[in-house]
Amino acid sequence: MSLLKFPSIQLQGVALQLGSIAVCLLFWQVAATQHLNLGLVTFSNVPTPGAVLAAVWQLVSSDSLWPHLSSSLTRVFSGYLTASVLGVGLGLAVGRSKRAEKILMPPLELLRPIPAVAWIPLAILMFPSSEASMIFITFTGALFPILLNTVHGVEAVDPRLIASARSLGASKSAILREVILPGATPSIITGLSIGMGTSWFCLVTAEMISGQFGIGYYTWSSYVIQNYADIVVGMLLIGLLGMGSSWLIKILGNFLTPWYRLGKS
Repeated sequence: MSLLKFPSIQLQGVALQLGSIAVCLLFWQVAATQHLNLGLVTFSNVPTPGAVLAAVWQLVSSDSLWPHLSSSLTRVFSGYLTASVLGVGLGLAVGRSKRAEKILMPPLELLRPIPAVAWIPLAILMFPSSEASMIFITFTGALFPILLNTVHGVEAVDPRLIASARSLGASKSAILREVILPGATPSIITGLSIGMGTSWFCLVTAEMISGQFGIGYYTWSSYVIQNYADIVVGMLLIGLLGMGSSWLIKILGNFLTPWYRLGKS
């Protein structure tokens, strides 16, 4: 393929992405201004994009944006980083050891289906502060995707590679470092990406119930006082923060796995 075709292909991709966003905004504008009623879904009380943009400017120009952002970011990354370390560590142990699998997986599988919302009352009782309980909710949301993807990544490593390393005299630590981790890293990165998304979901839910600052609290309090434009602003902030966090994980994954690329047409 000629090098001259690459810029045109990239421009076409950008135009396609911008076009899809423009169509969504146009539908939103028409549905909100015309108070569209589709039966199951109604747009009678949905603010227009212009009203949301005005609410965004009001929030940005106020002094309340940074306390909400800093609170949510601190909670998310505190719980997420803890879940990452524990989830990857437990996943490596379970994936490599049958004994660890028999000991650890039954209680973990019992706890895994419990939704993060169900943990909120118990977390409030277990922890001395609401801040610690919200971090715990974020931790529980991120732990299991990271754990399970790590286990699957370790188990998917070709046994012949491990046998070859052993035949060459590699120690257990060398096999873990040179064979297991590189082979499982793509799956671990997938788990980290999914865990980041569930962290934001769980945090917003926790903040709606027990927070005093944060994007979730801002969104819920806007609903309580019927400030509908601010509800959409909170939703957009959550989406942007989640997208930015996932992008950071993707960059980290590309850095850690330069040999692993999936072609996309």
